Amino acid sequence: MTIIGYWRTSASEQDGERQVRALKEAACQKIYGDQMVGSTLYGERQTPELSRCIAGLKDSDLFICEDLGKLGRSMVEILVRVNDLIERGAYLKTLDGRLDTSLMPDEIVRMIVSVMGYVAEMELKNIKSKAFEGRLIAQSRGVKFGRKRTYDESQIAKIMEKRIQGQGYGTIAKELGMSRSMVQRIVQKQNLEAA
Repeated sequence: MTIIGYWRTSASEQDGERQVRALKEAACQKIYGDQMVGSTLYGERQTPELSRCIAGLKDSDLFICEDLGKLGRSMVEILVRVNDLIERGAYLKTLDGRLDTSLMPDEIVRMIVSVMGYVAEMELKNIKSKAFEGRLIAQSRGVKFGRKRTYDESQIAKIMEKRIQGQGYGTIAKELGMSRSMVQRIVQKQNLEAA
């Protein structure tokens, strides 16, 4: 029996070191990991190491991960991964202590995983909902999101003055050291506000 570990982080700023350390403490002989951003892609394109890891599992191997959420972002994705493990004859153990399939029949494992997958999916939706609400509250308090403006009111006045004089976007951009598209956006924004 080979003990194989898998870690995943959800953003480039996050580090998988904590998970790797825990997997080593769990006596994993091989460790795979993915760093992913967002939740729009599904399967191999988003988690190539997980796919490679599962493809290499053999009968009676033990697959260890931190929690079921590392297998996917939705209940369906988690169930597909767990089913793949079961079909290969591999066991699944989570470091959070919630699941160890080496002690259970396959039917019970599928039932437990479906409930746990549902909980993981609802937790993710809850986090996204709270983050969205937080952004709305921040916006209502005047917090601005996105990139900060790289121009000031005097530059806006110069741009509008030069446009009234008939100068083109490219000419204005060169004179003020801006891109042509930025000058166009500023003019469009000023025209909308004036209307």
